[in-house]
Amino acid sequence: MKILIVEDDAKTGAYLTKGLTESGFVVSLADDGERGLELATSGKHDLIILDIMLPRCDGWTILNEVRCDRQQTPILILTARDSVTDRVKGLDLGADDYLVKPFAFSELLARTRSLLRRGQATNTDMVRIADLEIDFTRLRVTRAGQPIRLSRKEFSLLSLLALHAGELQSRTLIAEQVWNMNFDSVTNVVDVAISRLRRKVDDPFEKKLIHSVRGMGYVLED
Repeated sequence: MKILIVEDDAKTGAYLTKGLTESGFVVSLADDGERGLELATSGKHDLIILDIMLPRCDGWTILNEVRCDRQQTPILILTARDSVTDRVKGLDLGADDYLVKPFAFSELLARTRSLLRRGQATNTDMVRIADLEIDFTRLRVTRAGQPIRLSRKEFSLLSLLALHAGELQSRTLIAEQVWNMNFDSVTNVVDVAISRLRRKVDDPFEKKLIHSVRGMGYVLED
């Protein structure tokens, strides 16, 4: 995964580059807005971490240009500007997330990974697991050639599991990705949704694809 950092503060840029590189990402760093705009509109990155107060071209302009160019690259704004007005402006212009400085690197890394997971769904047209097929372009699901009608949330849930087939998805992660909520251990919304999804995707068929991992979460695998 390739990440572009647009940050004019040398210390912050070096810190982010080191931390993200150590976390397995390929990192490019632009230390002014003009260079940042050039790299951001190249379409060669999976995520952009963008400061607002930049020399030569501010972050608002870069964000606007990327979205006007119809690029869907996830953008995380990382800035000292913490007013509600600035947050709303960033999200309205098309940013996917907004993090205020000073920040904890662990939080930035978690938000980075979350945005990259969301982006994977939009870059995939079709996923096949055993006899299950998910068509993201037409929003259709079939199994053994039979159409399966899912609600919007059921489709999102199945998509998350399918895009990470063979990987355990915790209840916390599922709640965050599908419902955009912090998981409350008292809430059984995830378990109820999985049960409904199983009735449609697994119960009519001999081979089961959705599996529980006791006390942890769920995994979709052949």
